[in-house]
Amino acid sequence: MNAIRWTVKRALSHVSINKDHLMKKMRIGTHNGTFHCDEVLACFFLRQLPEYKDAEIVRSRDSSVLADCDVVVDVGGEFDPSHQRYDHHQRSFAENFHSLCPEKPWVTKLSSAGLVYLHFGRRVLAALTQMKEDDTRLEVLFDKMYESFVEEVDAVDNGICQCDGEARYSISTTLSARVGHLNPHWNSKEQDTEKGFHKALALVGSEFQDRLDYYRSAWLPAREVVQQAVQTRHQVDPSGEIVLLTQGGCPWKEHLFSLEKEMKVDVPVKFVLYTDQNGHWRIQCVPAGLNTFQNRLSILEEWRGVRDEALSDLSGIPGCIFVHAAGFIGGNKTKEGVLEMAKRTLQTAPKPVHNN
Repeated sequence: MNAIRWTVKRALSHVSINKDHLMKKMRIGTHNGTFHCDEVLACFFLRQLPEYKDAEIVRSRDSSVLADCDVVVDVGGEFDPSHQRYDHHQRSFAENFHSLCPEKPWVTKLSSAGLVYLHFGRRVLAALTQMKEDDTRLEVLFDKMYESFVEEVDAVDNGICQCDGEARYSISTTLSARVGHLNPHWNSKEQDTEKGFHKALALVGSEFQDRLDYYRSAWLPAREVVQQAVQTRHQVDPSGEIVLLTQGGCPWKEHLFSLEKEMKVDVPVKFVLYTDQNGHWRIQCVPAGLNTFQNRLSILEEWRGVRDEALSDLSGIPGCIFVHAAGFIGGNKTKEGVLEMAKRTLQTAPKPVHNN
């Protein structure tokens, strides 16, 4: 009987220990004092995960305090994902997205925000969008949110200039700058940073979610529109160099460049046709790259800066509205009109030289 009682008592003690373990609140560790955008964003990311949803954020530089945390970001001098340690300040650290994930192109040195995003970003996005982790669209969003949001935070925190040489003007309204302004002023009597840190947590979370909502609800659906246009381009014109968007106004440039690579388009698209808000048609040149004003092929020079009837008389195409003086965009009242403007411009393009 005593042996049975001892066994039951021991079993109950294990239940109590396990219950205490389950009830233990998870802890996210980061440094105290002046806070920066990268660790604030890293903490926001972690709190989107089920295991850290209600986690306490412990701000300290005491190694014994940090050792008791379940995950530590931006402090501790250690990058070790197997132990949930994500600091980037050690001299030996030189990691970027490409070095840790070779199929990705970004080579900006990672901050704690980028480190946490690289390891947990897909799960964070899945939680915020309710998309499944194996949804191919999630990977597109994962890349876009790093390139258009997180990478900037990584670069600013690591002191990486956006361009070579001295900047012509300063930009003081970046997310990192606004987070910095939430710290106490140097001469404030109150130097407690806890209140400001939690304001910053709400700020970065709101902006990340707002940007994600745009990319998911507006930018990502545009990809399907552009993909359909690329797939049916030969029905618009046998050259395959003109695409027609079934929904005007959608963002198309980034999608077109990536889809050309994915779909192995051999002859690059030169013109995109779509309707504007007034129901008129536009012809827009495809730029040579995302960050250039040069076009793969500009609209005919003699049409540039000419409008309305004068343009129709000059071109011989009815319904012309305008061609911009820079030659990158034009308009016509009908789809047939802009299509003819595109075809006529293509006819004058230099033909590629093929070596025998």
